[in-house]
Amino acid sequence: MTDDTHNLGRRRLLQTVAASWILSVSKVGFAASSQVIAVRIWPSSTYTRITLESSTPLKYKQFLLSDPPRVVVDIEDVHLNSVLKGLGEKVQQSDPYIRQARVGQFDTKTVRLVFELKRVINPHVFTLKPVAEFHNRLVLDLYPQEGEISAQDDPLLALLEDYNRGDVARTLSPEKAKDGQAGRSRPLVIMLDPGHGGEDPGAIGKYKTREKDVVLQIGRRLQKLIMREPNMKAHMTRNEDVFIPLKVRVAKARKLRADLFISIHADAFTSRAAKGSSVFALSTKGATSSAARFLAQTQNESDLIGGVSKSGDRYLDHTMFDLVQTATISDSLKFGKEVLTRMGRINHLHKNKVDQAGFAVLKAPDIPSILVETAFISNISEEKKLRTAHFQQQVAESILAGIKAYFAEGGMLARG
Repeated sequence: MTDDTHNLGRRRLLQTVAASWILSVSKVGFAASSQVIAVRIWPSSTYTRITLESSTPLKYKQFLLSDPPRVVVDIEDVHLNSVLKGLGEKVQQSDPYIRQARVGQFDTKTVRLVFELKRVINPHVFTLKPVAEFHNRLVLDLYPQEGEISAQDDPLLALLEDYNRGDVARTLSPEKAKDGQAGRSRPLVIMLDPGHGGEDPGAIGKYKTREKDVVLQIGRRLQKLIMREPNMKAHMTRNEDVFIPLKVRVAKARKLRADLFISIHADAFTSRAAKGSSVFALSTKGATSSAARFLAQTQNESDLIGGVSKSGDRYLDHTMFDLVQTATISDSLKFGKEVLTRMGRINHLHKNKVDQAGFAVLKAPDIPSILVETAFISNISEEKKLRTAHFQQQVAESILAGIKAYFAEGGMLARG
């Protein structure tokens, strides 16, 4: 063997060893520290949510400071990067809770986030495991501290109890049972539920149309139409880009003593060929079709995507289910049929009957509830329609026509 050949072999061996050592070090380093890959801030009138998305679960410590009020979050085993540096730019001037955000490398292994606040808040911090397109998430929800938050384990429901924006008709006793005469003694209350919101975008079309945006526009249009009707009143589970857990949507409907609940969606399917409008009601005995089962599963995952740390069960009196659920589902099917018939006049129907499955958002035991799939956002032609004010208005008018037809047929009295 010549010296040149020997030296070449030796160099290759050293290169192999060096590459192996670098790879092992990089693997150890990756395991030892997390990398923040996205930061998001979702302000709303109800609460502001801050989300940090990371390659691995984040270790954190959170505490409050005063004069001025601040919330501080220390994240361990993280190094400052361009994503974290951009956190301050995410704060909107209109945010009702955050004045500004600062971020810095507190020590060699800790990044400190400081949120200077406009008011005293009640922070809730929790982590979420990867789901859908999201990686690990650290979530910081900032709630107002006005009044005593009686349900510290469920701050959104506590806010619901203390709601002082005029949504709750305080003249009505919460204990007073529905008597089937609501339409005669007070306006009929319709709860509109635009699906998804905030961290949960819902389905996204080929042209980046987000379900949460389209259904909110339809909900607002429908609310305006209902409010013009004599003896009718409409409320929204959300009227901004905010995440509201499914059970809290149901709880709000019950708190406001709603007479009907309408969840509005524009879902997607694995095939872009799927098209048409659909209407769904609750089933407690299994789905009536595989498509309904698939849809219910995807819609019920909303809480996992949006990030729920607590539930709203204490607003659902489970002893009522056996007594009234069967009658309520029967009314839901009648109501759904009226809406489906009118949706068929403006769009192709995916199915000619009301389908059923275990939708969590339809589980109010004493309120006829339906879920309207306005169109398939995954279908290119229907996505284009959903983006237009004309079709959105047609959908709103069709649902209103279904509401009026249901009450004209004595749907309210049937529950009396």
